[in-house]
Amino acid sequence: MKRHQASPKAKLTSLTMKLRRIERGRDVWSLRWQAALAVIDISILAFFILGPYLRNGPSYLIIDYTIAAWITGELIARALAASSLSVFIRRPMTWIDLAILATLLFPDVLFNFAFLRAMRLWAIGNSPIFHVALKRAGCSEYRDVARASLNFLVFLFMVTGFVYTTFFYRQAGVEGFVDALYFTVATMTTTGFGDIPLPGPLGKLTSVVTMIVGISLFVRLAQAIVRPYKVQFPCPECGLQRYDTDAVHCKACGHVLNIPNDND
Repeated sequence: MKRHQASPKAKLTSLTMKLRRIERGRDVWSLRWQAALAVIDISILAFFILGPYLRNGPSYLIIDYTIAAWITGELIARALAASSLSVFIRRPMTWIDLAILATLLFPDVLFNFAFLRAMRLWAIGNSPIFHVALKRAGCSEYRDVARASLNFLVFLFMVTGFVYTTFFYRQAGVEGFVDALYFTVATMTTTGFGDIPLPGPLGKLTSVVTMIVGISLFVRLAQAIVRPYKVQFPCPECGLQRYDTDAVHCKACGHVLNIPNDND
């Protein structure tokens, strides 16, 4: 008796459904996959941070191209999981990963754009595992704080990477990266010790942008810490999403709300 084999189209449909489940699902199987992918993303970020230590070693290019292959696989998987090609192309993370992929494939030519690799942190922040982990840890009320902290870290590593590749890349060892990180933190906090200034007009413009955006992110983080906790629940009538935990009516349109309890 011959066993019926699925057609290639059926196999592709099944694969697409599994990829969508991994990307958006909140069941145990999906969350395990998302947790594994988050660990890989953190490992990739660790490689980017440790780049100054490894760039002169023989293993650097091997790891570099391995990560490039992984990101290529992720892009293909997300393209298959997307509802359409246009939706996939319009996603910011698609263009971010394409830019990161280019810096990995051509590290000697595009090293000045290596700072974009820090944006991989957003892949973790946008994953359902991020919110589920906070909920299971009993920290749902710190969701805004966690997101603000994540945005701050992304900007910190991006500016550090840009300053390092633009002004300190030729320094031996890790000293250049430490100088770049030191300058970035001193500028973002408006401490401004001034012992490591950036030369030329580009250096001054970099300092200005870092101070403006950095202090804005600090204010945003402070607001997230001190303001009362709000729940996320879209109103069926007007779409307003943020409410007090004991809200019964939408404060915009007056519609009766039925906000689920996190403990349910």
